[in-house]
Amino acid sequence: MPIFTPIFPFFAHSPEGFGQLHSSMFNEKPDFHKLLQPATELEARLLDTPEFQAGLNWGKPRFGHPEGLVGYHVRDVLDNVEACANDEDTRLRLRLIAIVHDAFKYKEFQLGRRVKHHGLLAREFMEAHISDPILLDIIELHDEAFYCWRAANLENQPDTAAKRLEKLLDTIGDNLPFYFDFYKCDTRTGDKIQAPLYWFEQIVRSR
Repeated sequence: MPIFTPIFPFFAHSPEGFGQLHSSMFNEKPDFHKLLQPATELEARLLDTPEFQAGLNWGKPRFGHPEGLVGYHVRDVLDNVEACANDEDTRLRLRLIAIVHDAFKYKEFQLGRRVKHHGLLAREFMEAHISDPILLDIIELHDEAFYCWRAANLENQPDTAAKRLEKLLDTIGDNLPFYFDFYKCDTRTGDKIQAPLYWFEQIVRSR
């Protein structure tokens, strides 16, 4: 299995920098319809639900997410979707994942990650709204490629990483390119380190 681990800075911004970023704009609740510009009735309905309002308004500037609120991160992901999608169907499917994928981080924070990951919480919520198993799988597993990279490259657990990666690849199956498209859109935001993306890209190409 190819491994690509370029040298990268772990701390691209100082704590003082994050303090400056946490300005009044992060204390205001934005109009998410205006910010995210829903493209479908389902997107609009989701943005109006209390669960999504709470989720999109959650977060403060931190490493990987200097933008703070989840809603601002979603805006960045949607901008990447517009540049990435080759057709309208792909664009709308990627948009839906983007709007949903981190909306339940606040709930994970309340429960604790050991109880339930925010991807699984989002999947469970969306099962009442969509039936597409591909979208549900990617919503649930959108962070899994990163966890595989972390186990292999930061935690020195190659066996765990290999097993976790194989499970992810088995679950995603032929939809790996679509999964990777969303992973790119999600990772190329804020000041996230790009090493996990480069690493996973080599794996995708090898398949």
